[in-house]
Amino acid sequence: MERKWRIGAVSYLNTRPLLLGLEQSALMAEIELVKAYPAKIAQDLIDGTIDMGLVPVAVTPLLKEAHFVSNYCIGAIGEVASVCIFSQVPIEQVEKIYLDYQSRTSVQLARILLSQYWKKEVEYLKADDGYIQQIEGTTAGVIIGDRALAARTHFNYVYDLASAWIAHTGLPFVFATWIANKPIPKVFMDAFDAANAYGLQHLQEVIAGIPTNEQVYDLHTYYTQNISYDFNDEKRKGLALFLSLLK
Repeated sequence: MERKWRIGAVSYLNTRPLLLGLEQSALMAEIELVKAYPAKIAQDLIDGTIDMGLVPVAVTPLLKEAHFVSNYCIGAIGEVASVCIFSQVPIEQVEKIYLDYQSRTSVQLARILLSQYWKKEVEYLKADDGYIQQIEGTTAGVIIGDRALAARTHFNYVYDLASAWIAHTGLPFVFATWIANKPIPKVFMDAFDAANAYGLQHLQEVIAGIPTNEQVYDLHTYYTQNISYDFNDEKRKGLALFLSLLK
């Protein structure tokens, strides 16, 4: 038997619709699925311990080969809700910002927006476990994923990074997409995309499978209004601009 494809995926709520169909499909016989936070999956792709991953797009310049292999992504055409700068004071008063250790793309996006959109100079702080409790006074923090959804009611000011990017550029933003570090056969990717599509067509099944204690936000709103999953031409333009700014 040939070696299974090693596939990495982010273990956040926003990936559940893409993974539901995959985990129920016959493709699982051909896949070894690894779940972790975004920066860990990105490092696995760089190291070659996985073949493909739903990874932060900021990893792209670090790969020897980067193949955008799927028609699906984690993107936004408006407020994303789960990637934000959180603060107890207005951003004009912020002096320091913690950068979420679980992220690559979001922290780079925050740096770009603070410099070019808010035109704000701050001191950046390395975040470790428990850093969210240190967000106080004039110290803000970038929080992503499920923890960001849970934090929305705990801070006076929430600055949505997708909304800010769109206001700044007029283009949607792509946080993560399926990227391979080698060519992937088309017949496999066609089946893979079909499996991704299943969950988007069965959102009630996705939501029903998520424990109540993890539903810290209206998930139907999240999946239909905040996250935009199709990796279309406009998102590719937004991604190309973001990657050019990283340079």
